[in-house]
Amino acid sequence: MELKMVTSSGAASKKHMEVSDVSFAQPYNEGLVHQVVVSYMAAARQGTRAQKTRSEVSGGGAKPWKQKGSGRARAGTSRGPLWRKGGVTFAARPQDHSKKVNRKMYRAAIRSILSELARTDRLLVVDHFDLDTPKTQSLMAMLKKMDLQDVLVVTHDVSENLYLASRNLSCIDVVDSVQVDPVNLLAYEKVLFTADAIKEIEEKLS
Repeated sequence: MELKMVTSSGAASKKHMEVSDVSFAQPYNEGLVHQVVVSYMAAARQGTRAQKTRSEVSGGGAKPWKQKGSGRARAGTSRGPLWRKGGVTFAARPQDHSKKVNRKMYRAAIRSILSELARTDRLLVVDHFDLDTPKTQSLMAMLKKMDLQDVLVVTHDVSENLYLASRNLSCIDVVDSVQVDPVNLLAYEKVLFTADAIKEIEEKLS
């Protein structure tokens, strides 16, 4: 399979990049992609919330008042759920929200996403993508020439200039080929790969 290449000026390149059908010509498996995306987002949850039950809060060891004769309701502790500074009835506990996904399933989902991006012309390949200065205006000008507004840029190695120029932009993200995941591949209108990044991803998925 061949992928069309573009230049940093936005013009179509005469070169074509030959890629494997195994990684870029697979049918779109919506069920698998959904399962992998849900698993990935669930694993990102911290799950660190915690509350104390009546047995864990401090105080409340003595009976507040005698059982009879005070005119008040019976009470055995001042740290019950109805009391101020009392424990929580169904206290939250730290949780692990991650869902297991086999490596084979994860790679199949990435192949399916990349194939769908290529099939719908959302995947672009550029020979080289970098900036001489760490300026957001320079990055925006380069992307404007390529008619890209909402884009994920995937390079072999993110340079400091490219990172600094893109970190304030909400509709543009720059990652290296190691950090590519199913969520950020689907989150943007276009995905711009450098040739080196395509080769590296193809090696991992083969």
